Amino acid sequence: MSGFLPENPVVIKMDMIAEIRRLHFVENETVSALAKTFKLSRPTIRKHLKTVKEPVYPTRQHQPHPKLGAYLDLLQTWLKNDASLPGKRRRTAQRLYEGLQVEGYLGGYTAVQRYVKDWKQARASSPTIKQAFVPLAFPPGETCQFDWRHETAVIGGVEQTVKVAHFRLSYSRQMFVIAYPRETQERVLMPIIRRSLFWRRTKTHGVRQPENGGRCDLRR
Repeated sequence: MSGFLPENPVVIKMDMIAEIRRLHFVENETVSALAKTFKLSRPTIRKHLKTVKEPVYPTRQHQPHPKLGAYLDLLQTWLKNDASLPGKRRRTAQRLYEGLQVEGYLGGYTAVQRYVKDWKQARASSPTIKQAFVPLAFPPGETCQFDWRHETAVIGGVEQTVKVAHFRLSYSRQMFVIAYPRETQERVLMPIIRRSLFWRRTKTHGVRQPENGGRCDLRR
């Protein structure tokens, strides 16, 4: 088992320090032998032989970018442009690093990789378009919910399938339903016009529940 913290491989766990002290003070292991066993330097072994409490390591709040700083605006622009592209077309940290080198960047790859990782994590934690939601409270007459359905109707003694547009005002829950015998452009446009005439409103927002489970807001 590793004696280092997984989130920071250079920080030694307290149980490893306790084992070093036990081997030295109880088993009489020498500092050189302990350094060889734990693959640590002798000054590090001597330091932890004096450790009684768990060491506290300062955490860095802001990562400095002494060489990358002059290229941060350019790198951010590239990252924002890539974010709008399909996944396969986005540049990796290595490709971005190579692009910065062409622009004159003389720093190392690690600084670029770390910044790209932090930028993507920060972006992932912020709401995206797919995470937006339609409000659940609506002013009177402003918004209606609608959807299309296939219904079975008997017309002239013949059972047939008709295309039905369902509308419901989000505030009062008043409904408006209109059916058409077939799918045409008229079926898409006329229900919206007749809905407006029925409710005597021309600026009602239609909120539809699409097949993929999300929501879309169609404004007329």
